[in-house]
Amino acid sequence: MAKRRKVTAPSADELSKIEAEFRRETLNRPNAGVAPISQVAAESARAHTAMDAENRAEIARDKTEAAAHREAKGQGRIIEEIPLDRIAENAMVRDRMILDAEEMDELKLSIGAHGLRLPIEVYPQDDAEKPYGLISGYRRLQAVRDLYALTKQEKYATIKALVREPEALGGAITAMVEENEIRASLSHFERGRIAVISAQQGVFASAEAAVNALFSSASKAKRSKIRSFALIFEELGDMLLFPEMLKEKDGLRVAAVLRAGAESRIRENLAQGQDRDECKTPEEEWILLEEVVKQFEKEALPSPKGGRPKRKSGWDDSHTLELSTGITLQRGSDTQGHLIRIKGGRVDSVMVDEAMQYLARLFEKD
Repeated sequence: MAKRRKVTAPSADELSKIEAEFRRETLNRPNAGVAPISQVAAESARAHTAMDAENRAEIARDKTEAAAHREAKGQGRIIEEIPLDRIAENAMVRDRMILDAEEMDELKLSIGAHGLRLPIEVYPQDDAEKPYGLISGYRRLQAVRDLYALTKQEKYATIKALVREPEALGGAITAMVEENEIRASLSHFERGRIAVISAQQGVFASAEAAVNALFSSASKAKRSKIRSFALIFEELGDMLLFPEMLKEKDGLRVAAVLRAGAESRIRENLAQGQDRDECKTPEEEWILLEEVVKQFEKEALPSPKGGRPKRKSGWDDSHTLELSTGITLQRGSDTQGHLIRIKGGRVDSVMVDEAMQYLARLFEKD
């Protein structure tokens, strides 16, 4: 049988030492004497203060509105105030070549009296100094800049803008053209020019593809005219001083002789006239153009090999009219009405479109 150990009660001094040691240990422990689950509950309560149903609903609305704002901004539906010096107006080629001074004065007066009612459109670009490129609103941007330069008022230091995210540069150019077509119609030369430059920059596969994309809502006849002026820009754009003043009818005549091979002779005549200082006005430039145009219009093109020999102009019979250019017009009729057949090596879709337009004007007269 094991010998039992005799237990004796600690003395008063020993008890004092034990109590002092216990106090030192427990005072250094946080939440001493509190169960772990109680500590977790207390911390959760401190982190989440109680709130009523109205406050919770307001927070939910704020989250929803913030999400809607982010979505609208991403889609370019939020109007922002952007400093004028942060916008590059020539970040992409512009369709409009000239600004009418009288129209600009009217626009500035309107903005000064009523403010800018329609924001411009920009797109973000990788440029630290000018991070926004202009899509549409060139006239409005210039007007606000002129007002700021004149008045130095802070309200003209920024401009209202919608920040767009075009999927491609072609989308931005199309938006610019559509805006100008609606608000201030472009000339045919400006339309042709923007189509050619867009194709040259690789935005569209060809000038014809650019015309079809940029002016998709235009009629077939109008697109045909734009292609004619695109040809003028391609072959003569570097020499013409007043191309935007070229009348539609005159431009179509120029395009027709360019297709017939008149480019070198037109360029030579323009160069000689400019050297003689005979090209100071649109009227003088047209005189130089028309000299070659008339020559080519009078000259008959060689007949295709094996084709009908060239004839003098006049009626062969009551149904057939021979033109000096080698084109033949034949009239006829059937159960549905009258017919006109056009034959000849020089006939193309552009000429047929022009003839249709002339007939439309003829039959629309009272």
